[in-house]
Amino acid sequence: MGDTFVVIGGDAAGMSAASKVKRDNPEMDVVVFEKGEWVSYAACGMPYYVKGAVDDIDDLVTVTPEAFREERDVDLRTGHEVVGIDPEGQTVTVDDGTETFEQPYDDLLVATGATAIEPPFDGMDLDGVFTIHDMDEAEAIETFVSEQSPETAAIVGGGYVGIEMAEALAERGVDVSIYEMLPHVLQPFGETVAETVEEHLREQDVGLHLETAVSGFDGDGSVEVVELEDGTQPADIAIVGVGVAPNVDLAEDAGIELGPTGAIATDDYGRTNYENVYAAGDCAEARHVVTGEPDHVPLALTANRAGRAIGQTISGSPTPTGDIAGTAIVKAFDLGASRTGLIDEERAREAGFDPVSVTISAASRAHYYPDGSELTVTLMADRESGRVLGSSLVGREGVKRIDTVATALAAEMTVAELQNTDLAYAPPFSPVWDPVLTAAKVLQGKLD
Repeated sequence: MGDTFVVIGGDAAGMSAASKVKRDNPEMDVVVFEKGEWVSYAACGMPYYVKGAVDDIDDLVTVTPEAFREERDVDLRTGHEVVGIDPEGQTVTVDDGTETFEQPYDDLLVATGATAIEPPFDGMDLDGVFTIHDMDEAEAIETFVSEQSPETAAIVGGGYVGIEMAEALAERGVDVSIYEMLPHVLQPFGETVAETVEEHLREQDVGLHLETAVSGFDGDGSVEVVELEDGTQPADIAIVGVGVAPNVDLAEDAGIELGPTGAIATDDYGRTNYENVYAAGDCAEARHVVTGEPDHVPLALTANRAGRAIGQTISGSPTPTGDIAGTAIVKAFDLGASRTGLIDEERAREAGFDPVSVTISAASRAHYYPDGSELTVTLMADRESGRVLGSSLVGREGVKRIDTVATALAAEMTVAELQNTDLAYAPPFSPVWDPVLTAAKVLQGKLD
């Protein structure tokens, strides 16, 4: 443990680590460099700001820069970009917009996040074409919708961002179409979830163009059409949401090793190949709880949890950053979908398992209690060991039950053990046999 802790990146992982260090060791100097002006913000809330469910973009900020500086005594410097790391000399080179300077450190956290992937499409520079991965982009989209009143929208990519932005723009009165080059939207959630969500999107008058490759955009200064292999479709606004890539160039240039996913390789405590250099958040790998292998799943809790653990380690109490299961949840108009662990049989086989799965539908509440709905649960296990491997859920309510399965994964529970878990019951919340327990019962019967 040294006297100066430097953090590169002022969002979830970086600010969680900085705050934890100052809380546990107030005498330590904590310096955070953030190249932008926004820190500690809820990126997951940006589609809901565009939708209008969040009134002010500042509402997405969890802790303001001023609060970090004045209340938490963190030396937070926005508008400062780290342009080099010298792990041997234990310094970083910083550009503050007018000059560069060297900042020494005893411990360093690389929390540089990820960047929205920009495909090599023609017309990406047209007005009205956006990606959405930071607050400035969200604000630009909201301003464009408010001022230009687009009538048609092209959403490129049917993942989390695509589905959430389709709902956001539809709520603003825009005629929305989604273009996805794969056979289904929400591919990581499995076919059952995807097909259910797709049917619901069509019910909401969202145009679905599956197995459709986009080649670019065209228009006179502003986007007017999305270009496809077999023609064009109108689009007054386009959102490109085809995934994110970890920001690793700075680390790689410094000799910090990357892992098999292309993100920064770390050990159980977030350390890189340099003992006093850590990495966390969307730029870093973590170990998958089911496969035991490195994985890259850029999600908010993963970043916050790892940052906090690293802060505790640097303060003198070594704390593992924790494994991940890829647990995720998404709202698609009136439906919810969630997933955790392995739900793709091919990936499960590659990981050395013999997967067996079932899909059941059950009521979200007691059958006689009003306003319940159908919840569909897919549950997968390993045939030989009976170990639970993963699950997905889709329905109008109750998809947060995925947390039960995520907990089972962390405990390496078998299907039989999950089946006998003592879950809460009351008619407004669940049938006597919770849908997750029902899926476990059916799967156990298949295993037997």
